[in-house]
Amino acid sequence: MKAIALGLLGMAAVLYGVASMLQSRHPGWGYVAAFSEAAMVGAIADWFAVVALFRHPLGVPIPHTAIIPSNKDRIGENLATFICANFLSTPQVLDKLRGFNAAFKLARWLADEMHAKQVAWPLGALVRYALSALDDVRVREFFKANVLEQVGRLDAATLSAQLIEVLTTDGRHQALLDAVLRKLANMLDHDEVKARVSDAIANEVKYLRFVGLDNVAGRYATSKLVAGLISLVGEMADKPQHPLRLQFDEFTASFAARLRTDPELRTRFDAIKHELLQSPALGRYLQGVWSEVITWVRSDLEREDSSLRAGTAEAVRMVGLRLLGDVAMQAWINEQLLAQAPRLIERYREDIRQYIIARVAEWNTQEMTVELERNIGRDLQFIRINGTLVGGSVGLLIHTVTQLLSERLA
Repeated sequence: MKAIALGLLGMAAVLYGVASMLQSRHPGWGYVAAFSEAAMVGAIADWFAVVALFRHPLGVPIPHTAIIPSNKDRIGENLATFICANFLSTPQVLDKLRGFNAAFKLARWLADEMHAKQVAWPLGALVRYALSALDDVRVREFFKANVLEQVGRLDAATLSAQLIEVLTTDGRHQALLDAVLRKLANMLDHDEVKARVSDAIANEVKYLRFVGLDNVAGRYATSKLVAGLISLVGEMADKPQHPLRLQFDEFTASFAARLRTDPELRTRFDAIKHELLQSPALGRYLQGVWSEVITWVRSDLEREDSSLRAGTAEAVRMVGLRLLGDVAMQAWINEQLLAQAPRLIERYREDIRQYIIARVAEWNTQEMTVELERNIGRDLQFIRINGTLVGGSVGLLIHTVTQLLSERLA
């Protein structure tokens, strides 16, 4: 494109020389001379303008030339301000988010089986790496020392009291107690349990074995005992105000209060806690469990048909499917995004602006100039070409109007 623009300038110069020599022979050559002269002026002026953007024309440091290299930092700042003002303003981003429907797009993406696997694979790799890094004797000893130290500082008695109070406040434990009692009644009414109780009673009444009444006594006692227990447990399950249940509630409340206030009970609790924490058997057990879990997880994740990875992918896909069918949840996610977006935009917009400014400031001036010229220079050469043609046309028009006015005035 430079060659074409330069060629047009050369053609205009040659044409001007020829027209100037032949102008006396025919008036028409004057028009050609005017066209070519103005074309040269336009070509040279636009060449100067294009070159002045990137460097000093002919190496002469004329003021206000080499505009881009001289104003690189200011251009970066203006560019950053323009981007933040016109692309990252809060109303514009919020309008885009409202029409984007991020929750639906996320749900549709997660519901795709391939995408779910794409999520599961890096998660599996991350877990495998983390386990490999953590499966080190130094890490185990560090966590053992620090975790056990922190656990040792806990007020176990008070925490236990708080836990009991939370579980029993407003009768929250009653439903669980009902389920346990009914399960116990069903278990006691099982033939296998009855047989075991019969054998135990028969062993305790060995003196009846000599008269052959041991099994009879065992079965009889068992039937009576189990029937009584089932009746008692059933009553307790059906009657919230049963005396035994009330006694249990009183004992629970009393025990929680004693855990807070009884020095002897609190001391016993702490002694049990410290005994457990200092037990070598507990340390070996926890380390053994930790190593087995790590080994199993790592071996599973190393397989192509990893059950953990498959389960993770299926869980991700199910979340996507559930979210895809739950319009209310999608609306909630979008609402939360829109609610948090203004704060995040305001928080990070200036950071983005400063980042752009800093990045432009770090660019090498010569490399940036060459790169810009390489990308937009072809289009800029059209300015020179158009300047040649438009300048020539304007020169021809001026010469024509001048000749017409001269003829009329004459």
